[in-house]
Amino acid sequence: MSRLLLVAWVLFSTSLLAGDEILPFEDDAKRSLYQELVQQLRCPQCQNQNIAESNAVVSIDMRNKTYELVQQGYSRREVIDFMVDRYGDFVHYSPPLNPVTIWLWILPVVWLVLMAWYMLRRRQSAQTARASNPELEQELDAIIDAYRSKKS
Repeated sequence: MSRLLLVAWVLFSTSLLAGDEILPFEDDAKRSLYQELVQQLRCPQCQNQNIAESNAVVSIDMRNKTYELVQQGYSRREVIDFMVDRYGDFVHYSPPLNPVTIWLWILPVVWLVLMAWYMLRRRQSAQTARASNPELEQELDAIIDAYRSKKS
């Protein structure tokens, strides 16, 4: 039984490694830069996958271009700028702060403030309505007392 499991493990593990790219690098610094970049760049087609994990044609092209730029000595910032110029801000998981992306930060805060304001106004208006109508208050108390007496 253990031999069968060992054979199955060897067969499946080799098929998983078949999808990995083996790219030659001049040094480990370029290899680590490439690996960092393909993890940080987003596939424009898959949208929530980085280009290291995606098998879409555009991701393969982006990986090849990233490899080429790293081999040419481009820095991390230069490669990211190249990809952003080519594919837009969406391609990077940490887009820059500009007049378009600032709304991604401002709108949730504005929404929370507006919701808190709305809930506070609603609570105040309900309290004002109860306090301004003592007959309604007495009527509600009578209904509550009647309900409690039926319950006990």
